[in-house]
Amino acid sequence: MKEVIVGKLEDFKDNEMKTVALDDSDDKVLISRIDGEFFAVSAFCTHYGAPLEKGILSDGRIVCPWHHACFNAKTGDLMEPPALDALVSYELKTQGDNLVLMLPEEFKGRRKPEMSKAEPSIDKRTFIIIGAGAAGYAAAQALRENGYKGRIIMISRENKLPYDRPNLSKEYLSGEAKEEWMPLRSEDFYDEYGIETVLGRKVVRLDGSTNTVRLDDGTELEYDKVLVATGGSARKLDAPGSGLENIFTLRSFSDADRIIDSAEKISRAAVIGASFIGMETAHNLTERGISVTVIGRESVPFEKVFGAEIGGMFKTEHENNGVTFKLERKVSEFKGNGKVERVILDNGDEVEAELVIVGIGVEPVTDFIQGLELDPDGGIKVDEAYRAAKNIYAAGDIASYPDMETGKHVRIEHWRTAEQEGIHAAVNMLENGIPSILVPFFWTAQAGLNFRYVGHAESWDYLITWGNVSNKDFITFFVSEGKVLAAGGNKRDREMAAIEELLRLGKMPNPDKLKNTSLNLLKLINK
Repeated sequence: MKEVIVGKLEDFKDNEMKTVALDDSDDKVLISRIDGEFFAVSAFCTHYGAPLEKGILSDGRIVCPWHHACFNAKTGDLMEPPALDALVSYELKTQGDNLVLMLPEEFKGRRKPEMSKAEPSIDKRTFIIIGAGAAGYAAAQALRENGYKGRIIMISRENKLPYDRPNLSKEYLSGEAKEEWMPLRSEDFYDEYGIETVLGRKVVRLDGSTNTVRLDDGTELEYDKVLVATGGSARKLDAPGSGLENIFTLRSFSDADRIIDSAEKISRAAVIGASFIGMETAHNLTERGISVTVIGRESVPFEKVFGAEIGGMFKTEHENNGVTFKLERKVSEFKGNGKVERVILDNGDEVEAELVIVGIGVEPVTDFIQGLELDPDGGIKVDEAYRAAKNIYAAGDIASYPDMETGKHVRIEHWRTAEQEGIHAAVNMLENGIPSILVPFFWTAQAGLNFRYVGHAESWDYLITWGNVSNKDFITFFVSEGKVLAAGGNKRDREMAAIEELLRLGKMPNPDKLKNTSLNLLKLINK
């Protein structure tokens, strides 16, 4: 153990964080001072490596500025996804006016959370997780983190271990992310913690009356509790010619690989649908030097989600990057000789395209469930414990849960939200019930924008904007019935992290106060 002076006591302000570089190395630690006490943890988020000093310290937790993973500032423990690993904590001591770090011989920036291993002789229960996406994987890890030692069986219709699905339409599609970066965990991890993975198998029947799950190969499994986390399947476009080659959806790893393979041989592409997947795909295809046309029914991308002004900003930035838009249009037909060559629109216009990606949303994969009434859209209504029926839980894109702000049931298709739901469901499966304080958050990277959105507003009465949308430096608050339900922003990472904490803590200022654009949100957190 080596002692390293990391600064004077007076260098560290109360309820603030500071990154300190260690002598003679590139290693760094993050020092927090909380109510007069000092704490040290590793300095970078274990998700994508964001500098945590650029985030916020709130209520004893560190919120990452990029994707809002949360860590305990005192222990480094993981508190919120999308990170999967915890930070490493380091011992500190005071020596006169100096703060001294006790540095171990081997410096590490991350550690696995404390997790139980399978001991079926002690716990004879079997928990089945149907789906190996965000919610399914997060639930499996959370079960082991919360002391469950029984059997876990995770079933996936894909042949891949759980992977970073949001990256499919981002860096993986553009070629920046390598295939080996995509898995969330190695195969050894699942072996070590006794998480059985059944890959390439589809569940054809879930019967709550018999507590059984049947697979497409005829295998029947019994469960004590089951979590349905099947997510969605990409909607297909039912139009003449849709069976031509080089018309794809983008939902799975294999979808992305087929698109990448086809993209190497073409110069023109069309994206059907101005959705998040569609717009991210359009951007990353242009990064490959392909001419892209986006075809959408709306007048402005994202207008129903963010409003016309923010949607217009996205459109302008994509146009500046070479994307062409055909909006307020529908696809009538695809034409080509074996492979797609042209997209025919409802007004007769033709768009030349050797590759087409259909991004018009997803449908919940729930048709295999017996004896459970589904919502009209195929979703599963759950209570605050993510329970759909006796011994049946649901999480992720398919789950309609009670929103903490409005009390209404909402179904949200975001990666991090699905992870949060999977964790909450797992804890409640163990009957270690925790309050479901879940603030939705998602991010999108496209056309040079790194947009963050916190909360959830299906509609709003009016908007309050700080900054300038056209300059791409702003926060917009979505107000309904006198309450701020959500906020979206660009180039305002710390404030967006603060907004999530204010919503979580019930400290969000009322709309009248937010009309004062000089209000400091960061200072409101620790009041």
